Amino acid sequence: MANKKSVKVTMKADYEYEGVNAQGNKVQIDMYDYEKKKAQSPMDLLLSALGGCASVDAVLMMKKKRKTILDFFVEIEGSRNDGVPEFFKDITMRFVLVSPDAKEQEFQKVIALAVDKYCSVASSLKSNITYTTEIQRPS
Repeated sequence: MANKKSVKVTMKADYEYEGVNAQGNKVQIDMYDYEKKKAQSPMDLLLSALGGCASVDAVLMMKKKRKTILDFFVEIEGSRNDGVPEFFKDITMRFVLVSPDAKEQEFQKVIALAVDKYCSVASSLKSNITYTTEIQRPS
């Protein structure tokens, strides 16, 4: 049987939603313009998910190599399609590791493995995802 995940996304207002996973963890989502923004948009969340997924794998691999990590972060920028839908055409990730004992070449190999092999979000973005729809009406 396939490993499954599920979330429920509920409308709070026209431009406000809340996602809740099976464990009850919540994330706020909104589609407001920049000036009124209170939460990440769905496209922001996609970039955050990609960065979080790749980061966890990269940090764990560096620690397995017994490297000291003083700081680590990733800056992610996505270029979007001009038309509708405004999907990401390109995503650039800039990984920054502050470490007194890690070599750049070693870190590059770890990042390549993290993004190209182990990150489920990156693999999902490259795959052909199928979906179904269902409309329910109250009885």
